[in-house]
Amino acid sequence: MSATSAFHIAVLAGDGIGPEVMAPALDILRRIEATTPGLAFRFTDGAAGAGHYKETGKSMPESTIKLCDEADAILLGACGLPSVRYPDNTEIMPQVELRFIFDLYAGVRPARLIPGVPSPIVGAQEHGIDFVLIRESTEGLFASMGKGVTTHEEARETLVITRKTCERLFDFSLRLAQRRKARGKQGLCTCVDKANAFKAYAWFRSIFDERAKNFPDVKTDHVYVDACSALMVRKPWDFDVMVMENMFGDILSDLAAGLIGGLGMAPSADIGDTHAVFQPCHGTAPDIMGQGKANPTAMILSAAMMLDWLADKHGQQPAADAALRIERAVDAAYASGIKPMEFGGKDGTAAIAKAVMQALG
Repeated sequence: MSATSAFHIAVLAGDGIGPEVMAPALDILRRIEATTPGLAFRFTDGAAGAGHYKETGKSMPESTIKLCDEADAILLGACGLPSVRYPDNTEIMPQVELRFIFDLYAGVRPARLIPGVPSPIVGAQEHGIDFVLIRESTEGLFASMGKGVTTHEEARETLVITRKTCERLFDFSLRLAQRRKARGKQGLCTCVDKANAFKAYAWFRSIFDERAKNFPDVKTDHVYVDACSALMVRKPWDFDVMVMENMFGDILSDLAAGLIGGLGMAPSADIGDTHAVFQPCHGTAPDIMGQGKANPTAMILSAAMMLDWLADKHGQQPAADAALRIERAVDAAYASGIKPMEFGGKDGTAAIAKAVMQALG
């Protein structure tokens, strides 16, 4: 990409509160564009989600898949509605389909406690919480999605772990620990598994140890997933980068969000070798849809993650600087006293977005 061309962003607003949180994130990206020389965007909307399925019988059209393939990055609001389901009673989840279509094997779930945001963990504000959970996103137990077998007597799903994906996943996680160390973080990468009970996880751990030898400047550790859940609640500040199988990551990433104020504060990304999707960890929240109550912070921080990834992928320092600007603006907005409704406050989507925009300057 040349210094003068625009990043092409596929925008999938989705269902429920997805469009409501997407709008302020795009406004902030446009403000960033207007105030950052050498950084430009071109946004293209794509249809996806339960609403599209209800109208057409497909979670997303081929045109959306083509758009995502051609775009520099994919920004997604939230997809799925409990009332709209496939014939087998599973929900419409194009966000999961995109992981398989584009081989987005690294699910990146940052957990950073913003000063002033309440945490249920005693000592969290004093010690700080700032770690990244990496969830393998294409294999594990989710490899069986839609393929499980049920009879009157039993149900079976099959867990799949491959060397190719493990090697890429661990290299990604160890490189992230390197980058974080360069930014003053611990530089620790922890493998989370159940190696004491299952051969598959013991094999998973052995590959982690193999790849770690290529990163001698990164500290490594292992922890069983059950012990990990307890440690995350007792001393989450001890973690830096954590890497784990798909289902474990699906569960522990929500726990991580709970430590930093909830899903409304938790951004995420699904990243592969060539494509990446950025979206908030929260769902479509149909119970508050259209009421202006949705917290857009996770969506805004997901947009910042997108800029950081684009900067790393294309060597674009202005994008990296812009990502940091957005993070600092979010911090400043919360320091100014905004309090989202899920914290018992009065600030909804518009008020939070306005505070962040003002902090950008």
